[in-house]
Amino acid sequence: MLKVKDTLRATVHLTYDGRVIKSYHGANARERFTNEVRVLRHLEMRVCPFVPRLLDADADKLRIITSNCGTRVEHLDAERTKELFAELEKFGVRHDDPDIRNVTYRQKEGRFCLIDFEFATILPDAPKEPRKETCGTLVWSGLSDIGKVRKNNEDSFLGLQFDAREVHRLGKTGEASTADADFVFAISDGMGGAKAGEFASNIAVEKITTLLPRAFRKTASGEDDAVAAVLTKLFSEIHRALVYLGNSYTECHGMETTMSLCWFTPGWMYFGHIGDSRIYFLPARSNEIKQLSQDDTHVGWLFRSGKINEREARNHPRRSALQKALGGGNQFVDPQVGAVGYEAGDIFLLCSDGLTDGLYNEQLVELLRPRDANKNNFNPAQDIVAASVANSGRDNTTALIIRAEARCCATAVLLR
Repeated sequence: MLKVKDTLRATVHLTYDGRVIKSYHGANARERFTNEVRVLRHLEMRVCPFVPRLLDADADKLRIITSNCGTRVEHLDAERTKELFAELEKFGVRHDDPDIRNVTYRQKEGRFCLIDFEFATILPDAPKEPRKETCGTLVWSGLSDIGKVRKNNEDSFLGLQFDAREVHRLGKTGEASTADADFVFAISDGMGGAKAGEFASNIAVEKITTLLPRAFRKTASGEDDAVAAVLTKLFSEIHRALVYLGNSYTECHGMETTMSLCWFTPGWMYFGHIGDSRIYFLPARSNEIKQLSQDDTHVGWLFRSGKINEREARNHPRRSALQKALGGGNQFVDPQVGAVGYEAGDIFLLCSDGLTDGLYNEQLVELLRPRDANKNNFNPAQDIVAASVANSGRDNTTALIIRAEARCCATAVLLR
């Protein structure tokens, strides 16, 4: 490890695998540790892209581990510095030391970042809508297709309904009220083992069954930091279980998987993601679809940075080369975690990369919100998967669609 900072308040080391380890000491060390952890979790829940991501927090040792935000900036225009700290306030945080020494440059993404939040303040009017407590209904539809080329299907998806006591597995299509239960929908794309997707799905169910009922009351009371911690732990435990299987059984050696997960509470959807499966959000009041998840590929970064367009990203020879996944040879798990407030008419799409290989974003909108939505036997997952396979079919193709509605039904209805 390389020591990069050693002051009366903190010592910072940079590891050779790219992590930053910060240890607190001196006056008010515990208070500063607690505040920085709270602020970083707040920013992660709001998907702030230019701050460190909290990987671990040890309250006994007063130590945190975060992702690396690049190198410190020596010279920066005063007006640009002011703009950076003003941008942070849009995510509900004021940095109480807005100095250039707390600005870094992340060359991989080509942007400035902010660090050191020991004395930062979460603003009382942080830009987050009030939690909606009214009863609503979720309607879902899921389908997976092997495609035209592959000999087996390594995609997997699941839906679960749970409260503080128990968990129920959902059918491929159905609808249910959010009045007394939360819902989780997840999709995975397995690699390196004929049953990788199946294993990931089964392990996810087992871990969700253990962790999420305990967190049910916390989400009901609006403790967003607890949600981020639970999702991070969930991904970590799934990763650890996949690594164990890979090391224990020859047929599972090198097995890894993507995982995109949506957790629905009344009015809020929390998500966790790793890999190149995707989570999309289509608001009721807009025809512009938004990709909530970030592809953990270099090509995904090129697209987000505006260096290539959607067509170039879809045809790039390295588009499927993952930088992060669960299991396999990945040493650390660093899922993307975020939250979105939703209302009646909003639509969420979880899909494997096989689906987007056959459809552009504008086509997704047309299929998610067709002009003739009331046609007989309308099944959005079936329609969108069929369209993608017809256009491409080079990979397994999976879609899981969840639509929020205003009406409230008392119990879940599993259609099939």
